[in-house]
This record gives sequence, C-alpha cells and structure tokens, in this order.
Amino acid sequence: MRLSKTGASRLLLGLIIFLIIMGVAAAVYTLRSNPIEDALAADRVMNILFAIEEDKKPLSTYVLMYYPATRRAAIFDIPGDLGLLITKINRVDRIDRVYDSSRIGSYESEIGKLLGIEINFSIVFTKENLISLVDILEGVEIFIPTSVSYRENDTLILFPSGITILDGDKAAVYASYRLPDEDNEMIVFRRQRFFMGLLDRIVNMNASFKNPDAAKLYYSLFKTNMNRRTLVQLLDEFVSLDVYRTNIQSVGGNLREVSGQMLVIPHWDGNLVKEVVRQTLGSLTRRTESSGQRTSTVEILNGTATTGLAGRTAEMLRSFGYDIISVGNADRSDYERTVVIYFSPDDIMAKAFADVINCTNIRSEFVPSDEPENQLDIKPFDYKADIRLIIGKDFNGRYVIKN
Repeated sequence: MRLSKTGASRLLLGLIIFLIIMGVAAAVYTLRSNPIEDALAADRVMNILFAIEEDKKPLSTYVLMYYPATRRAAIFDIPGDLGLLITKINRVDRIDRVYDSSRIGSYESEIGKLLGIEINFSIVFTKENLISLVDILEGVEIFIPTSVSYRENDTLILFPSGITILDGDKAAVYASYRLPDEDNEMIVFRRQRFFMGLLDRIVNMNASFKNPDAAKLYYSLFKTNMNRRTLVQLLDEFVSLDVYRTNIQSVGGNLREVSGQMLVIPHWDGNLVKEVVRQTLGSLTRRTESSGQRTSTVEILNGTATTGLAGRTAEMLRSFGYDIISVGNADRSDYERTVVIYFSPDDIMAKAFADVINCTNIRSEFVPSDEPENQLDIKPFDYKADIRLIIGKDFNGRYVIKN
C-alpha cells in the first residue's frame, strides 16, 4: 500500500514534530538534571576518573573517590600495563589497550569493573593542553627530593632539588620523563606527586572557574563528560578537601609474561583490588571521627617456618594503604595463632586492620601517657609502629583461616 504525497508529507511532518518534541524534552531534562545535586541527594560517593594523555594514550590514570558527607577522599592509581581479561577484545591484555582518546567509555567501563564501582565523571588532560593549563594556574608546586640533570636527544631534563614551582613546559616534562634504568616505583611516585600537586592547584584556584570567560578557557583545556556548570559544582565540593592528606595507592599485582609482553596481573584474580576498594569506601563513609583515618604504621613478624611469608604479607597489606615500616622474623617460629598487637589508643583502627585478614586475636599494649609510672621500663623502639602483626600457622597468606 503506497501513501499519497499528502499522506507522506503529513507523516514526514509528524516525524519532524516528534523529533523536535523529543529534542526539547531532552534539553529540558538536561537543564533540570544536575549530577552533583543528584549525588548529594542520594548520599553517595562520587567517582571521578582523571587521565593525563600522551600521544592519544593514558600516561597516568587515577580514580578519585570522594564522599561529600564526610569530605573524605581516596585515590587509586591505575597502571597502564595492568593485565586483565578485556571483554571488548576477549583476551588478557593491557588495560589501556581499550583507551580511545575520543571516547573513553570502554576504558572507564574496564576500570569500573576492576574496582567494582561505577565511574561517574571523567577529566582528561592532554600533554599539550597540560602546558597551557598549568601556566593559567600560575604553576604547580612540587617537592623534588633529588636534583635531575639528563639530556635525551635534543632535550635537556633539568630539575633542581627542593620545593619548585613548575611552569607549563616543565610540568609536561616532569609528568612524562623516564630516566634510563630508573626504578619503576620512583616513576610512579613522581607522577603521583605531580598529579596531587596539579589537583591541589585546581582546587585552590576554583574561584576563577566561576568567571564566565575564565571558565570557558579552562573548559577548553579539558576533555570531560561534564558541562561547565557541573564541573564548577564539583570543584566547589572539593574546596575543603586537603589533597596532600588524601591517601593515594597503586593497584598492584604480580609481573608476568602474557603473549610476549610483561603485564601486572592483579592479586587474587582481582578480588583483592575490589576488597581494598570496599574497605576504602567504608572508611570514607564512616561518619565517626577517628584517628584510624590516617595511615597506620605496621610491623610484620613471621612466627612460622614458612620462608618469605612476612614479605608477601607486607605486599598484600600495602595494597590496603598500610605503611609497612619493617618486616622480619618473630622471636620464635612456632606461633599457632596469628596475633594483632596495637600500641595506640585507637582500638577502631586496630579492629579495622584485623578485619582485613579476618583475625580475632587482638591485643592492646597501649600505655596511657597520663600514667608515667608505667613508662619507666619502656624502650623507645618498642613503639615504632602503631600495629604489630605476628603471623601464626593459621594464616594462609591472605586470611586467618581459624581462630
């Protein structure tokens, strides 16, 4: 059955009107919808992906988790050589293999699955735009522990030691350079410090984002899924955030060769990463004030005959953000039960630590400072860590399996 010209014209007109109505409805919804206010109303953690891009690939990637109700945040560093089963290509490969500089949705999705969260927002800085951004921000302050002087081809890499204000060109070099035979941990640490400095500067300069002309310029230097209004509101939320006190940790694993390339395979098939994230989210959303929010220092002693168990345990606990200050052997190698001993008054901190390994054998050796008579025989080295973990035979490398 063929439509007459009049009928066809009416159908076409109706379709056009329908599309106009849908477009107007979508525009109205977009104007009314406010992702930041929605997150605040839902009392949920905001997850923001930040990436510094070089040659259309991520040089560094970070996920900032921020809970508005407590004003707390945590940052996870996602290595580009992290090896995962990538759904899109159906094979184990580098996580940054799915990165598309024009559409990073697949990359966000893989990182979200890795961490067990939903990525709400993303902000990407290209290396070229980073230069302009840092100059507009009037530089990024960085502490450089050791001076650097190295020539690579025609480029001189030169950084003095101490506190330095990096301009745009210096910032781009600092965020990307790699010295020959340089330890990878040092590279990761340096790039993390740079990101923290950049984030701190953006947060402190957020007032300038509210100027329409300045906001337009800033916005042109980001690649983001937020409109200008949402970006300004997000930065407003960050005003009270102390960036340098925010815990940042790398997603780690075991280095293995897969299909001819070296990849970092997450511990325990990725389950450890998700558990670390769950623990972190619990800490961010806990509304009670506790000194347990700071990083706890831990001493690990191997009380078994299993060689290397303390070292492997230290690596695992670092994934949870704990500061492992020493690893060694206990006074004997026949401990039947694992024990957590804490030397601070914060039993919440100790219990949170013990929960990570499912240990219920917890003991306090805290001596109150208002009882000086109890401190006469205390040696300073007895209190070098907040927590001492003595590993017993009931520990399988991840959990205490019986108590």
